[in-house]
Amino acid sequence: MIPWIPDAPPTFSDLLAIQPGPPPVLPVLAVLLAGAYIAGVLTLRLMGRSWSVWRTVCFLAGCLALAATTGLAVESYGYALMSVFMFQQLTLMMAVPPLLVLGSPGTLLLRAIPHRGLGLVVLRTAHWGLKSRVARRLLSPWIALPLYLASFYGLYLAGFADRLLSTTVGHTSLEVAFLVTGTLFAVPVLSADPLPVRLGHGGRALDVFAEAALHAFFGVLLMMATTPLVTYFVEPTSALGVDPVEDQRLAGGLAWSYGEAPTLVMLIYVMHRWFRDDTARAAAQDRYIDAHGSAELDEYNAYLERLRSREP
Repeated sequence: MIPWIPDAPPTFSDLLAIQPGPPPVLPVLAVLLAGAYIAGVLTLRLMGRSWSVWRTVCFLAGCLALAATTGLAVESYGYALMSVFMFQQLTLMMAVPPLLVLGSPGTLLLRAIPHRGLGLVVLRTAHWGLKSRVARRLLSPWIALPLYLASFYGLYLAGFADRLLSTTVGHTSLEVAFLVTGTLFAVPVLSADPLPVRLGHGGRALDVFAEAALHAFFGVLLMMATTPLVTYFVEPTSALGVDPVEDQRLAGGLAWSYGEAPTLVMLIYVMHRWFRDDTARAAAQDRYIDAHGSAELDEYNAYLERLRSREP
């Protein structure tokens, strides 16, 4: 069953309005996540321990973006316009997950949950999950990048979008899949939480570059297409008085432009951490050499001294 679909092209205020829609699965999830995170922060405060305001702002902003993208009228327009649905997809894959990951919810959980009773069970389960092969494989680039490919090329070019978008369950399932895919990509690239495997800075930068190329090329493909790639959107888009091909080109423009903005921010963040860690490592090495000396440096100085002694 398809929910209420508007009968006129949206304005910006229309997209932010509250309209009847499908069961609010992801908005409810966003509220639960925000409530649990705030409870964790308050627990730390009661224990006399501090927690980063920046992390809190990032996580709550991610929850707000998740609730707004899937809970306001933009959700209803996503059933009628490919451009709006593409905006939802890009937000769920590339904007919401980085914000949630930068909030370091895993670290907050490990610090705030009590080490007794049910809390101890949760902690042991979390530690077991971190050491499991399943977690190691799920957070591998060999999983995240193929999922990214499937979320764009497989979904739209292989005809799966027409089958899934025709039902509320299929539409909502796609949104959940977008969120999960984006999270699996963002965690190994951005997370400061304990992880079963941690990529080097070079690997993280390479992942971001690969992801940017994937959806940028897909956006160009949509902008150059002369026929609708997803026939599901043809009828509802035409009913709004909008040309389906033009709306599809707008969707491609979003994939190429809006999709690149979070990627650029992620790349800047990765490069900043790379520079910061290298600087800290070099400073620590210099302090160690000052305190204990360096075998290589001592050997080189001895070599220079031998050369000097051989001079006539």
